[in-house]
This record gives sequence, C-alpha cells and structure tokens, in this order.
Amino acid sequence: MALDITVDVKAATPPYEQIRGQIAAYVQSGLLPDGARLPTMRALAADLGVAPGTVARAYAELEASGLVASRRRTGTVVTAGPGARPVGEERVREAAAVLARTARADGVDPETVLAIVRAALVHQPTTS
Repeated sequence: MALDITVDVKAATPPYEQIRGQIAAYVQSGLLPDGARLPTMRALAADLGVAPGTVARAYAELEASGLVASRRRTGTVVTAGPGARPVGEERVREAAAVLARTARADGVDPETVLAIVRAALVHQPTTS
C-alpha cells in the first residue's frame, strides 16, 4: 500500500510529529496491518522533501509506542494493529514519551523522572 503522507512545513506541529501521527492513524485504523512494511527512511524522506533524520525520529517514536519495529532484513514493519493495545495503555505510552522528551530537554535525570512517576502513582487519588 502506498502511504498518502503529507508534511506542512509551515504548521506549528513539527514535521516528524506530522509523519508519526499519520502513520499511527493508518496503523490504528487497520489500513496498515500487522506485518506491513513501511517505506525506507531515505525513500520516505525523499518523497516528502524532508531530511532522513526527520523520518528516523518519526519511526523511532512509532517504535517507542509499540506500533512498529525496525528489523535488519525487512526494514520497519507494523507490529500492532487496531485493538492490539488498549486505548488507555496507548494514551499512557504517549504521555510517557512526552514526559521523556521533556525530561531530556530540561536535563532531568532518568532516576529522578522514575521517582516522580512512582510518587504520582502512589499518591494520586483514584477517580471513580
């Protein structure tokens, strides 16, 4: 399947996030099924007119969220389809990715981040 991905360089959303979001939507909708191969980073970058590093970051984010896996001989392939992971878990993974990026950008070490998350889990009141 040829992916119909577009990047708006004038948008407030970074190009890698635009790519990540569109591919994630294809996977979650089932248009990209489990085992489907994604274009190579270089090929997609050339098609979109962006740097290969931009596509590499999008693919890395998708891999971190468990939607794709990079494999030596087959390239990047879809590893999750619709309903493969509960929606709540996906939201938590996305929030964790945002937290990790923020912590790195602000220079907070990983052990401190984990301690903060553990404390929040223990002390956060549950909603009923």
